[in-house]
Amino acid sequence: MISSNEFKRGTVIRLDGNLYSVLEYQHVKPARGAAFVRTKLKSLTKGSIIDKTFRGGEKVEDVRVEKRPMQYLYDEGEGLVFMDNENFEQVSVDRELAGDLMNYIREGDIIDISIHEGNPISIEPPIFVQLEVTYAEPGVKGDTATNVMKNVTVETGYTVQAPLFINEGDVLKIDTRNGEYVERVKK
Repeated sequence: MISSNEFKRGTVIRLDGNLYSVLEYQHVKPARGAAFVRTKLKSLTKGSIIDKTFRGGEKVEDVRVEKRPMQYLYDEGEGLVFMDNENFEQVSVDRELAGDLMNYIREGDIIDISIHEGNPISIEPPIFVQLEVTYAEPGVKGDTATNVMKNVTVETGYTVQAPLFINEGDVLKIDTRNGEYVERVKK
């Protein structure tokens, strides 16, 4: 059991039978009344985010979760196969667990997978990934002056908005939290 006063970012708790990770927390001590803790919790099974308020010192069940770096090997239809880099065991992860993250993951990439009681519960790609552009309308000289964007397709098949000067073969840095273009990477 853990007290709500001990919450930290990334703490995993069990609430109503589901596992949640603490995204944000704020301790509040009003002038009148008891202290409380406002939190934003992310469901590790559904991916949804909820707001929950706990009384100061309220006890909740904390859960031990192990993060392991694993290498993405291949797609086997309904599941994705990852290999543990320490013991070389292969683990199949349900495709729903990955969701939109597969837009940023290539075969051979190293991904952090959270495991609880031997079962994968969440996939965490790096915050930034570098992907090569496979299709883009050709840029025209002078297109760097404006802030106009165009659709380009990267090697995973994901379409991202990028500046007009981006061409096929360029490598882009993409933020996996929001799927947006950050910058062009020098080769």
